Amino acid sequence: MKVLVSDNLGQAGIQMLQEEDGIDVDVKTELAPDELKSVIGEYDALIIRSATKVSEDLLDAATRLKVVGRAGIGLDNVDIPAATKRGIIVMNTPGGNVITTAEHSIGMLLALSRNVPEGTASLKAGRWDKKKLQGREIFNKTLGVIGYGKIGSIVADRARGLKMKVIVYDPYVTPEQIKKAGFESVSLEDLYRRSDYITVHVPKFKETTGLLNKEAFELMKDGVMIVNCARGGIVDEDELYAALQSGKVAGAALDVFESEPPGICPLIEHERLICTPHLGASTREAQTKVAVDVASQIIDYLKYDTILNAVNVPSVTGDLLKKLKPLLTLANHMGSLQTQLIRGPIQEVSIEYAGDFKGLDLSPVSIAVLRGLLAPVVKDDVNFVNAQVLAKERGITVKEITSDASEEYINLITVRVSTPKVTNMVSGTLFGKNKIRIVTINNFRLELIPQGHLALIYTLNKPGAIGSFSTLLGSKKIIIDQMHLGQEETGKMNIIFLKTNVRISDNLVEKLLDLPLIISVTRLEFET
Repeated sequence: MKVLVSDNLGQAGIQMLQEEDGIDVDVKTELAPDELKSVIGEYDALIIRSATKVSEDLLDAATRLKVVGRAGIGLDNVDIPAATKRGIIVMNTPGGNVITTAEHSIGMLLALSRNVPEGTASLKAGRWDKKKLQGREIFNKTLGVIGYGKIGSIVADRARGLKMKVIVYDPYVTPEQIKKAGFESVSLEDLYRRSDYITVHVPKFKETTGLLNKEAFELMKDGVMIVNCARGGIVDEDELYAALQSGKVAGAALDVFESEPPGICPLIEHERLICTPHLGASTREAQTKVAVDVASQIIDYLKYDTILNAVNVPSVTGDLLKKLKPLLTLANHMGSLQTQLIRGPIQEVSIEYAGDFKGLDLSPVSIAVLRGLLAPVVKDDVNFVNAQVLAKERGITVKEITSDASEEYINLITVRVSTPKVTNMVSGTLFGKNKIRIVTINNFRLELIPQGHLALIYTLNKPGAIGSFSTLLGSKKIIIDQMHLGQEETGKMNIIFLKTNVRISDNLVEKLLDLPLIISVTRLEFET
């Protein structure tokens, strides 16, 4: 079996592969995209970091490829749906650089506070700018931590050791869990208003892109300092430059950028910005660990069919995976649907299996529910291995219930998700051997195929409601392929699920909401 290492990888990992019987490894780190495409068909496994782009076009040429291993966490450079459709497993190493990135955030905070880069540059230029470079203490200052995942929680702990006051915003972690760790849970607006320093530790997705923007800066204290070692684009760089220019932001430290490398631009040249070239994970210890981890995972899979830290399949044997695959897909979609429908921190997830599941071990199916539930929140840091751990870290109680009886279906999976304010219920089943269907959402019965372009619309139960949005969609050349209609128990509102031939745009959502009988519009998206 042949393994290609296309990005720089720690020598310890390469040596493990070279010493393993039955595995041939080639290290080719300078391949242009066309060159990589021309040779990828020779390999069973590909090991990457962030430079190689594993696109659908590349995967089309990867006729032998069984697995892609990422030495690190981020998978922005991998087309996971395309890999999944081709049966290619995608693995990462989520624990390898957590400490390193957290430490870099603290280091950037300290360097920013004490003008370390400017002091170094002035001395090397022959100047003694002691008075000009007066810094500030971090003792007793308030640090706002946005995102209380693995890295954010470590940063909070380290800052507490430096005697900072730490407040935390994370809508997906219960306040009780944050309080139990010794920190204060606050709203995002409260964090902006109270923090002397703000550090970002959330994944980059639609809701977090541009999270720190003009409106956010206006809420902050004068003289706030910003640190971002998470993902480029979470801090709006144009608005940050404007805030630095006005003095609203006294200083910023960036390790990540919207485009990398960012090149020379006004923000990079600003005297109150310090920056590093995406060094958060770049320590000898971290690079050795992720290299060893990814090499070990690739060896275990190629030689022993053992799957670890995969983001698109669970850790099960090949035979069981084949039997469970339709249920895993259904469970993953049900979890994803719950996240899109519910708001607020999740406290409890109850998974009920009713009917005949032919004696199968259903624990991977429960993990698939959690993976679907958490993936939109923690993005590339969640997989079928760590989903249970991540749920526990967020204070989510998980219950499983099994019963032999299912009145209407051969087998039925019901997932109830509870927040402090509401409980939402979704049920799903298989028609035939592998046709997945969502059959109940709360008290609304339907037969929803979780794929394609879907939308949930609430309307007042009055004449003309359905006609109003149908007419508007038709005027935009959007075809309604399927529509499921029901009513809430009170009879005051209609609940409508639509499948359309194209995605409803942001602008069209706004126009739908302007219609007098439309209450809400929620677009639904599912992994393919």
